[in-house]
Parts: sequence; structure tokens; C-alpha cells
Amino acid sequence: MITAYVHDWNPILLELGGPLAVRWYGLGYLLSFVVGFLLLQRLAKKGLWVLPEKEVGDFIALSAMFGVFLGGRLGYVLFYMIPDKGIGYVLADPLTIIRVWDGGMASHGGILALIIFTFFYARKKGVSWTGLGDGLCVVAPVGLFFVRMANFINGELYGRVDPDCKWAVKFPDALADVRAPEHANADAAYAAVMQVAPLAAEQSHQYGTMYIKESLRAHPALHESFELLLQPRHPSQIYEAVLEGALLFVILWVLRIKIPKLGNGILTGLFFILYAVGRMTAEQFREPDSAMIGFLTKGQFYSTFMIVIGLCFVAWGMTKGKSSVERS
Repeated sequence: MITAYVHDWNPILLELGGPLAVRWYGLGYLLSFVVGFLLLQRLAKKGLWVLPEKEVGDFIALSAMFGVFLGGRLGYVLFYMIPDKGIGYVLADPLTIIRVWDGGMASHGGILALIIFTFFYARKKGVSWTGLGDGLCVVAPVGLFFVRMANFINGELYGRVDPDCKWAVKFPDALADVRAPEHANADAAYAAVMQVAPLAAEQSHQYGTMYIKESLRAHPALHESFELLLQPRHPSQIYEAVLEGALLFVILWVLRIKIPKLGNGILTGLFFILYAVGRMTAEQFREPDSAMIGFLTKGQFYSTFMIVIGLCFVAWGMTKGKSSVERS
């Protein structure tokens, strides 16, 4: 029988006192912007992007604000929260729209928002919209990699049950998911924690599984109990980090450097297509975190539209798109 690792990573990297802390999720976004800034500066310096080097910082800051955060959050609310919980859930407490810890953000929403943002930004700067998007799409997978790895550290967006997976992980967060088989063992899990950490068990009942994971870190003896109560699952967050992040970045970066005269829009189109293929592949191993649309998860369903959009960008780039190195 395969013994799976019981996930007990701490989502907090550094406690700063009181409610202040450095979290892996926030660090993932910070690294995304910093590394993206450095990579875009390098492309601009080599003449492989439509913006000059001195404007990279402003572009990254505005992209983060209007594209990633605003678009990602609104995307989650529109694509996941309202369809699952109803518009009444949002209207009863409109502030939930800005509570990113209530569900998080949606990558499809962030990507859609970046399309809109870059369109208006390109018009303001008088540069090619598709050329601007090409540079952004080349470095965007770096951010996807960091955020997906942060998802793994948080133990969220976990994979489907698979007893035969040799690298399976057992995620305590599944205890709180009424759709997961672990939910039937939630009371037994709390009882096990109660024996060694009564306060943590009480808080877990009230606030969720974060306190169970604290107990797992503090009391290794609990691992044996949770090894029996939890199901082995695919670490699908890592699959997504590799497919949507690392692999996609390598492909697009090599194309940008080795074939600098690609027509504007081709790399953007390839990003949409390859991201969608990677997402749809990884979703085969990810536990659906929202209602299905037919036989597709919502992530797969929205990704089909990305393939169509990507093909349009590639077609445009091959027929009408000028190369970024040809800009004035």
C-alpha cells in the first residue's frame, strides 16, 4: 500500500506580530511581478518588445492593479461565486467582492482583464496592441508558476482521489468539502485533534481546517490518525505549475529569443492555446471546486474559448502582424 504524504505546510512564511504576516500566496504574486519586470526589461533592452525599457515599471504596476487583482477577483465572483452561490450571496454582503480570501481569484478573469487593459494602454502609448500583449504573455507563465506553487503550499485546489498515485498527497482541507469523501471523517479528525490540542479542535470546528494543519505541524503523532482519515490525491497544483507555468514559459521565451521576427500576436495566440491545453490537461487530475458544465469542469469550459481566441491571434499575427523588432 502506498503511504501518502499528509500535507501540513504552513501558509504563513513569516509572522510579523498581530495580524501581520508574510504569506506564501502573497509572496507568489510579489515574485511574479518582480521577475516579470526583470524579464520584460531584458526584452525591451534587446528591442524585442514594443515599449522602451524605462516604461516597463509603470506597465507592470498598472497590469497588476487593473489586470491581475481587479480582473482576477471579479472573474472569480462572476464565473464561480455567483453561479454557485447566487447573486443574492453577493448582494447581501457586497464587500465580499474585495475579500480575496473568500474563494481567491480566477486566472481566466485575470487574463480577460489583461486583454482589455493592454488594448487601452497600447492606444494611449501609440504602440501595437498585439505587440504589447506578446511581451506580457511571454512572462505571464512565470507568475502562474509561482501562484500555483503557493496554492500547493496552502493545500488548496487539491487533486482528485487516486490510491495508485505514487506521489499522492493527503490534504486536510478536503475534510471541510462536503463533496469530498473525507468530509464523512471530519468528526473523527476533530476528535483526534481534541485529544492533543483541544483549542485547535474547537477553532477548526468554528473557522475551518487551518487549525487542524497547525496541530499537524505541532503534533507529529497526529499524522498516523490523519493517514487513515484522508484520501490520497494528485498534487494537481504542481501539475498546473509545470504545465501552465514552467513549460509554457520555456516555449514562449525560446520562440521570442530565437525567432525575433515573429509577427505581433502570434506569441499571444500561442499563450492562449497552450495555456488552455495545459489547464484542460491538469484539470483531469484536479478536484472540481465548482459545479460542472456538462462533462467539463468550469476551468476546462472557459479554456475552450481561450483556444478559439488564441487561434484568432495566431491567424492575425501570421497575416497582418508586424514584428516587434520592426517598430520605430
